[in-house]
Amino acid sequence: MRVTRIVVLHGLYMSGFVMQPLCKRLEKTGCDILNLTYNTLDPDKQAIFRKIDEFVGTQPTALVCHSMGGLVARDYLTNASEQSQHVKKVITLGTPHKGSAIAKHMHDKGFDRLLKNSVEYLLSETNTWPFSARLYSIAGDLPIGLMPLLQKGSRSDGTVLLDETKLKGMAEHKVFHLSHTTLIYSRGVMDYIIEILHRDE
Repeated sequence: MRVTRIVVLHGLYMSGFVMQPLCKRLEKTGCDILNLTYNTLDPDKQAIFRKIDEFVGTQPTALVCHSMGGLVARDYLTNASEQSQHVKKVITLGTPHKGSAIAKHMHDKGFDRLLKNSVEYLLSETNTWPFSARLYSIAGDLPIGLMPLLQKGSRSDGTVLLDETKLKGMAEHKVFHLSHTTLIYSRGVMDYIIEILHRDE
């Protein structure tokens, strides 16, 4: 099913501002966009879910999410509102679906104040995608960031391990030679997202 109604969710320490180039590209293809800004360190789940519900209504919708935004999307689907049943596709960019090794390292070293309530999402561990919405997980393998220092020889986008982006039950997994943040701005990634949204499936 081709989807033209899109909720966009940003990642940790960010806001909807960083997602604007992606949103503008999607708007040019005729998509209606909710670029939702939320407090990543103290997310008000009910307010987030309510805004998504109001936007989705009864229309086929996709969630396009960077990093922690993909974990918020999972929580939204788990909440199982009537509106969430209309979410057909979830596209994540650099989302640590299995939990974030960097966040766990910070937690173990006592740096919880830098993560605050985001740990509810970033330290959650799961291996499966149980929802009817199809998951398309996009990952990067250009290791610019802390991850190469924490886990030598690992494959990552510098922030999220490649393995953290994989789940049983996902529809597709695609790797781009990009770092964690540049996944948002890549023309190739944008083209791939649009191709997924236009698929009649």
